Formats: sequence, structure tokens, C-alpha cells
Amino acid sequence: MFKKILSALAVLACSASGTAFAQDSGADAQSPDANPNRTPAVAETSGGLEDIVVTATRREERLQDVPVAVTAITNAALGGAGVGILRELTLVVPGFQGGRNSGVNQPTIRGVGSSGVGMADEANVATYIDGVYHPFSFTSSLDLVEIERIEVLRGPQGTVFGRNATGGLVNVITPDPSFTTKGRVEARFGRMRNDANEIDLRTYVTGGLNDKIAMDFAGLYRDNGGFITDLVRGGGLGDSRMFNVRSKLLFEPSETARIILMANYVDHESSVNTVRPYGSNTAAATIPGVILPKGPWEASLTEVPISNYEQVTINLHTAFDLGSVSLQTTTGYIDNNGKQFTDSDASNILLGQIPFDTSGKSFSQEVRLLSTGRGRFKWIAGLYFFKLDAGFENIQLQNSAGPGQPVTVTRLDPSSKVKSYAAFGEGTYEVIDSLFLTAGVRYTEETRRFTTLRNLVPLPFGRAKASFNKWTYRVALRYNFADSANVYASYGTGFKSGVFNELGVLGTATRPETIKAAEIGLKADPLSWLRTNLSIYRYKYNDLQVQARDAAGVSYILQNAANAEIYGGELEVTAAVTKDLNLRGALVYTHAEYTSFPAAQGFVPRPTGGNQVVPSDASGNHMIRAPRHTINLGFDWGRDVGSGRLQIVGNLFHSARVYYDFLNLASQKPYTTLSGEMSWTSPNEAWRFSIWAKNITNEAYVQTLRPGALGTDAIFERPRQVGLGAAYRF
Repeated sequence: MFKKILSALAVLACSASGTAFAQDSGADAQSPDANPNRTPAVAETSGGLEDIVVTATRREERLQDVPVAVTAITNAALGGAGVGILRELTLVVPGFQGGRNSGVNQPTIRGVGSSGVGMADEANVATYIDGVYHPFSFTSSLDLVEIERIEVLRGPQGTVFGRNATGGLVNVITPDPSFTTKGRVEARFGRMRNDANEIDLRTYVTGGLNDKIAMDFAGLYRDNGGFITDLVRGGGLGDSRMFNVRSKLLFEPSETARIILMANYVDHESSVNTVRPYGSNTAAATIPGVILPKGPWEASLTEVPISNYEQVTINLHTAFDLGSVSLQTTTGYIDNNGKQFTDSDASNILLGQIPFDTSGKSFSQEVRLLSTGRGRFKWIAGLYFFKLDAGFENIQLQNSAGPGQPVTVTRLDPSSKVKSYAAFGEGTYEVIDSLFLTAGVRYTEETRRFTTLRNLVPLPFGRAKASFNKWTYRVALRYNFADSANVYASYGTGFKSGVFNELGVLGTATRPETIKAAEIGLKADPLSWLRTNLSIYRYKYNDLQVQARDAAGVSYILQNAANAEIYGGELEVTAAVTKDLNLRGALVYTHAEYTSFPAAQGFVPRPTGGNQVVPSDASGNHMIRAPRHTINLGFDWGRDVGSGRLQIVGNLFHSARVYYDFLNLASQKPYTTLSGEMSWTSPNEAWRFSIWAKNITNEAYVQTLRPGALGTDAIFERPRQVGLGAAYRF
């Protein structure tokens, strides 16, 4: 099968990831991880296509020259595609699935992703914002107040990034302050079903305080009404409110030194974790008085769900040009607190509830040395330290006997501490003209400590401890066979340490998960107006960490699936057909299968509602959150009309069936979504007015399905949204 994919995609003559929906975002500064002698992020070629500069290898390089499968998307392109939060990258990034479970962000890339919900169970698709690793899955799905671009790296990034990047990573770059005074204000208003309003207000301003210091400020307020009909209390559920402010201070004491201090504050309140039975599968289905929803955007719950969090982030970046090398440091501190409440049976009958309060702090420090010369050899070396302290109070309520019967209350107070140290290095050598060899290695040591109380009583194991260490590496060979075309081959490994189940009562950590990945690719601009990218890959994935609901249905178990095999291909095409019309498309095929999973937690629907818990052999089944194929299509057309410029943008996303359980019984059928925007910009580009729509066909599809003993519940994505926008730049 792998050979068939290779042959079929090769015939299409395209190249390995890297399509960039590149439009000028208006930012004139780059990530603090970049070389102080920065180059523009976007530069248009003579044929109308843009050359994108990315930091996928922790140094600035043309996206088309990087032997990694990367998609880079600018701020303007995200807005035109209707992408407002990281989870919605599914609509524009090939191979990316942005699932969510009870407010927990669970991204998947090429079938590799985490299903864990613990505070210390970090996702194996890492999220970096301005070079700082964000470990808390509850908040890594944030709306971003002002960004320059997002880079999505597919495949294990086990050397220069390393930490928990088994499946890949999402690298978010926000603009640095400019010494030129400028800014913008923007307002968007939208409507959804249930008379729900969407209000989005944001601003960004930057300028120099003197010739050495510049500062910026970004602010966002978003208020989304409840689009889910509350069948118990009336009104709406699924609402959310966010307040986000961020500021950066840039200090350039000399031409060779650059220091950036950033502070960010987020306050988020919502009921986005509103669930409803999948079909009518709830243990309450036959209990008198139960109210069963009929439509996808209806819910009948005992209490209003809660998914709130507050987070403070402080980063410090420095870069010093020492001549032939650059010394760079990145320091990050994150303080996070949250409150979650989810109904376990998805009904108005009290059978199970999971309320918990969370808290977590993380600190990271990285020091890097990069070569800056123009010789044949380029290298990077660094040291990394990471510390995490997280825990929560979890009160599990269960009443499996039905209304009027005693409620069982179980309280868990888990606490986890993580310390991780790493050293890494990577170099690229031009062996002969146009032939580049890259080799990198990373060594990681990690210690995890775990303790928990059950009903305020310590468990027999006391304080559990587990230590892990691993060498990971990557080698790649790239050959530029033409000025605008290259082929590459790479082989790399990834690693995620073992994890304690914070929602359980065992003092044993899971085994580490590891991945070995082989990839070949072609990146080419065969014509001045055409870019074609192709990647073909194969993974051997061992001891993957998976999570499922426990037999009681109110908590979770965490276990290892023995082995999985993943292979597939991605084809991306961008065409500047005329000076007014750009087309883009991506086709993805993914074969993701559990090759050995003999002790899977299976849930088989009961005729009377709920599921029977059946230990099962899931070997040979399709992996969760890994559709066999997806299609992305888009266009943008613009023309000067009268006194201004008219632009129309459209995007289509299609997904094959997506499975959400190990037995492949709970799934989202194939679906297609459409989004679009029409805008007018004044001649001086100061004013911009727009009409936009998301999910134009009102497609009902899920963010996640959660099978458990009390039933299988679903969280649906938002229905059709339509609205207006206005922005002013100065």
C-alpha cells in the first residue's frame, strides 16, 4: 500500500508541505528566536508567489528550502479563511485535526495526538508561542490577540524543539514592537442560531519610545452568545467571553543586541464544554422525566457547564550578535488557574458529574548558540530546562441507581511535578554544491513526581516517582536539482516520557511513547506562478499513551497501546493564476492503524442506553482522530474597483470519517464545510470593511465524541455564522 501511495502521488509531481497562505500581515519584525539581522517574513517573487521565511529549524530560512513538512499561514490569511482559534487550523493545515475534550485542546497531526486531560499530561503535538513551550492543554486553544504567522511542523521534531513534539508542533509568532508608530482597531459582529451574537473587538498599536526602546500593546475582547438551546432552563449554552491583553517591550542597546520582554494576561469564561448524547445514547434514556435533545445544537443538562481559566505569561528573549555566532536565550513563565464542570451522562438526570478546579505553573529556560557565517556549515547548539508544578481538585459525583438514590462522592486531589533537562545540537553541511546534509541529536532527562489524596486520605503508594531519559535524533538530505526545486529525505525519532494518571489512584506511570519517522519530499516551483509540494511518510509508533473513560463512566484511565503504524502522503498546490486570482489546494491521505492494542477499553452501546464496558482487542482498528483523507481548497480574488480594492476569499474543507473510540463504533461521518469573506479596502489601505460567513452550509459535525459507561456524548462545532467587520489602520 505504501508503494502505491508513493507511485500515485509522485505522478502528480508536486512537493512536500510548505504551502503558505502568505499575505502581508503588516508586521515588520520577526520572532525573537530569529537572527538579529532579520529578513522580511514575506517577500513576493517575480511570478506573484510569496517566499516565506520561517523559523522551523530555529533559524530563519526560506520555507521552500527547509527539509521539513511545514505549513506557514500569515495573520491576514487566517482571517480570510475564517480561522479564529488554534483548533480551527484543521480548515487550512493539511494533516491537522484540532479536537477538544471538555475544554482540553487535543490536536492531532498525521494521526499522532494525545487524548489525555490531566494538567501534567501534556499533548504530544507541542504548542510554542514566541519560542516558549505552553504545556497546559486547557489554554493552548487560545484566541490569539495579534499574530504575525503560524507555522505548523508535521512529523516528530525531536532535536531543536524536542519536548513532546512526537507528532509535530504549532509554532505561533507574534509581531515584535516597531520603532515606526502604527496601529489598527477592528470590530466584528456576527450572528448564529438561537439569536446568539458574536462581538469581537481588538486593537494593536506600536511605536518607538526613543531610538533604542520600542513598545507595543495588543488587546482583544470577544463575547460569543449561547448558540445551543438549553432545554432545561431556556436560553443558550455554549457561550464564551474572553479578555486578552499583551504588551512587548523591545530594547536594542546596540546594533548587536536585542532584548524583548513580553507580558500576557487572559481571562476566559465559557460553557463550551456543553455536551449532548450522541444519538440518544445515555444511561438516562429510559428514566422518567429525561429530556432528550433532537437537534445537534440542543442540550439537556443537570447544571450549566463551566470551562473557565485565567492565565499570566511572562517571556524574556535576548539575542546577541557575537560575530560568527549568535547567542540567544528564551525564558518563559506561565501561571494558570481554571475551573471545569462537565455532565458525565449528558442529560438532565443526575447520574454523573465531573467538577474540578485546576492550577499549574511552568518555567522554561533555553540557551542557544547559532552560527551566522556564510560558509558551507551551519549549526545550532543549546541547553534546555523545564519545570512544571500542577494539580487540581476533582470531585466525582455518581448516581448509577437513578433519581432518589444515594449519590456516591469521590474526591481526588492529585499533584504532579515535572523537571526536564535537555542538550541538543544540529548542523547542516553543504557536501557539494546544492547537496545539503543535516544531522541533529538531543538528549533528554526527565523526572516526574506524583501524589494524590482520595477523599482527603493519602493512598498507600504515597509519593510516586518515575525517571526517564532518551536520545532522539534526526538526519536529512536535501538536493537542489534546480534553482526553484529540491528533493529531500529524512529520518527522525521522537519521545514523550511516561505519565501518571492524575484522574486515577495508581502510583504507576505509563511507559514512554516513541516514534520513528521516515519521510521523502519534493518542493518545487515548476513555473513562476505555480508551487507544488509533496511529502510521503511512514511512522513506527510504539507504546502510544491513550486515555479512555473508566468503567464507572465518571473518570478516566490512562494506558499504553502497544504499537501503531502510520503512513501517507500530502500534496499541496498554490497557483497565482493571474495578478488578481490565487488558487490553493491540498490533498491528504493517512493510513493510521493500531497494529497491536490487545487491552483496549471498549464501549458497546446497550439497548436501554449507556455502554457496556468490554476489554477488547483493538489491533487492526483505525486510530482515533485520523481521517483517511482530507481535502483543502481555497481561492482569493482581488481587483481595484473605483476608489478602492475589492477582495473575495473562499475556503472549502472536506474530511473523511473520523473515529473517536478504539473499537471504531463512535465516529463522525464525512463532512464538508465552507467559509468565505468579501472585503473592500480604501485606496490608502486605512479602512477595510468586510462581510464574512463560516460554516455556510450549516454542517453539523463534532469536535469530539466521548464514549463511557454512562453513554456516548458529543460536542458539536458551531453552526453557521454570518457577520460584518470594520478595521482602521494608522
